[in-house]
Amino acid sequence: MFILNDYLADEHGIEHDLEHTLLKKKNFSSPKIYNANGNLSRRWYVYFSFRNPQTGKLQRMKNIYGTANNYDSKEDRLAVLTVYRNKLKQLLQEGFNPFEDNSKLIEKRNQKKSDDKVAESISFDSIEKTKESTDAVKPSISINEAFLRGLKLKDKLLSDTTKKSFKNRIKTFTDWINDNHPEKKTIADIDKRVVMDFLNEILERTSPRNRNNYRADLSSLFQALEDDDIIDGNYIKKIPVLKSIPKRNKSYSKEEQEKIFEHLEKHDKDLLLFIKFISYNFLRPIEVCRLKVGDLDIKNKKVSFKAKNSPQKTKIIPDLMLEELFDISKMDKNLYLFTPEGLGGEWDTELSNKRDYFTKRFKTKVKDKFGLGPEYGLYSFRHTFITKLYRQIRKTSTPFEAKSQLMQITGHSSMKALEKYLREIDAELPEDYSELIKS
Repeated sequence: MFILNDYLADEHGIEHDLEHTLLKKKNFSSPKIYNANGNLSRRWYVYFSFRNPQTGKLQRMKNIYGTANNYDSKEDRLAVLTVYRNKLKQLLQEGFNPFEDNSKLIEKRNQKKSDDKVAESISFDSIEKTKESTDAVKPSISINEAFLRGLKLKDKLLSDTTKKSFKNRIKTFTDWINDNHPEKKTIADIDKRVVMDFLNEILERTSPRNRNNYRADLSSLFQALEDDDIIDGNYIKKIPVLKSIPKRNKSYSKEEQEKIFEHLEKHDKDLLLFIKFISYNFLRPIEVCRLKVGDLDIKNKKVSFKAKNSPQKTKIIPDLMLEELFDISKMDKNLYLFTPEGLGGEWDTELSNKRDYFTKRFKTKVKDKFGLGPEYGLYSFRHTFITKLYRQIRKTSTPFEAKSQLMQITGHSSMKALEKYLREIDAELPEDYSELIKS
């Protein structure tokens, strides 16, 4: 009986061919991209190894940087390095050897390019005619249908908070098209000029920051349409982002903070407790709005919540905060900690509405009372107490030690993010330099 498995294992010729093929494949490693884990402050490159003919071992070759590190976005760097990697892989497969003279290979490639150009020139007219014919019959769906399709594709990728603003901006753009370009019916009718006109109008009516937000959401939608082959390309990516100066919440002075706390102690203790979660636990206002009774583990002094940079984060509850808390041991763990009616209750509304409620409540109870401007808000308490904590730690620690300890408390995802935040809120100020000027 003929047994194929035994034949293949015993046949010397096949075994020799197989061994030769495997050895040939192993002459070089597949080129890879090093992206420094997304860190744009470090250099990205393509790397590979090739078998040294003298040692017989794979040897790491010189990194290939090209122009990749001239770009400031992860997408652009990755796009450039992907081209380098693919070209390098193609060269290696064609026989490129970094230990030998590759002049003949280059000459052969140049000749092939020349031949390809001639062939391309000959067939250009027929290709263009075919393309025109194809484009003429290419179907295009309506604007509303395309946008609904795009929104459906994005639905599972957006948080509830982001989803509402995203849909509102797309609706605003749709209404603007209906009012200003009623002749445009299909998604193919929308081009870069139309989007630019819309964004310019948003800029005139509002601000560069709002215009950039519209641009970002429209680009995200059109990218989803491109990925789903509904449109040929996302031209919105080529529309530049305008420089805008974001408005920052200003920190309170020691006197201002104490006056506010004293006032709320008498007139709104629930709002004061809300603010103390921001101040003592360094939570963001929207994170406090998410808190439920079950998120607080009083026995182990911990609080769990969904943070800006993490789906689930846990922090300790400092004793200073525990002293302010009421007894929640007998309360339903599914109740929200803060509601308009009081502490511990049902509150069925969107998260953004909850944040807006406490923002308005703070304005009525505090900002109007003390004549505070728009640069002050609930977020200002987080800036105030992080600054206070950092300066206190700095009295006995080096800047690096202080930031390392502070990062554990505030929950920033990286030292770079914390340092950027501290610069923005002016947490670290220099000592008096009068003597240096005098000298």
